[in-house]
Amino acid sequence: MNTIDLYDKVCLKASRHTTYSYSTSFSLGIRSLDRRFHAPIHSIYGFVRFADEIVDTFHGFDKSVLLNRFREDTDRAVTESISLNPILHSFQRVVHRYGIERELYDTFLDSMAMDLTDNAHDQRSFEKYILGSAEVVGLMCLRVFCEGDDALYQKLKPAAMDLGAAFQKVNFLRDLQDDHRNLGRTYFPSIDLSRWNDQTKREIEADIQADFDAALAGIRQLPKGARFGVYMAYIYYVALFRKIQALPASQIMAVRVRVRNRRKLALLTTSYLRHSFGML
Repeated sequence: MNTIDLYDKVCLKASRHTTYSYSTSFSLGIRSLDRRFHAPIHSIYGFVRFADEIVDTFHGFDKSVLLNRFREDTDRAVTESISLNPILHSFQRVVHRYGIERELYDTFLDSMAMDLTDNAHDQRSFEKYILGSAEVVGLMCLRVFCEGDDALYQKLKPAAMDLGAAFQKVNFLRDLQDDHRNLGRTYFPSIDLSRWNDQTKREIEADIQADFDAALAGIRQLPKGARFGVYMAYIYYVALFRKIQALPASQIMAVRVRVRNRRKLALLTTSYLRHSFGML
């Protein structure tokens, strides 16, 4: 008898391929999770990535129309428990299985919509954007990791939000020049890039460090199957952050900082040993 199982697998392959194609670092983090978490996190990443692509790369098309259609298709996929969009089909299965609230993915899509109209931010709009673009993504992943344990979810919720914020702010700092030059965006609030200097950079870095510090305590309390993979992502971003910190403000506007693959493997080995010996 024919079943939907094969279609589910085909859709999941699309989400997995999306992850591998767009992010070697995120793929490495997923591989470090327990196998049972691979499929749902790939599915969340695919959903997030497709929405981000609409606002960042679909130049020459009506991005607003496309994003609204993506939102409508997401709502329909969740309501009907099926979609002919493979990415959304995989995502709706995760939404239903792990009880991901509509508020989370709606808030994410709201932030994506901000990218279509907001080229600069004050503190309030920056915090709203970070909430939607990063913090709620961390919460969607946390719903998966907690596997229905709402008490654990509520306990770790603040740390998951801090970690998402830290990751996003590091991305903003690394991509400062590219976002401004190619997309016309400046994310950090009230920043005048014509007066960009080391003092401003240090102030931003202090804020990011505070997010990392708050997140680590939560990582230590994650379920065992999720802890190492999330810690691996944390270590990677901290390494990227340290490279950024070592550069003067002028160079941040001239180069895009990366962590080489050899370094990533070294971080993986070191992180695994620390995790195995309970030294997180």
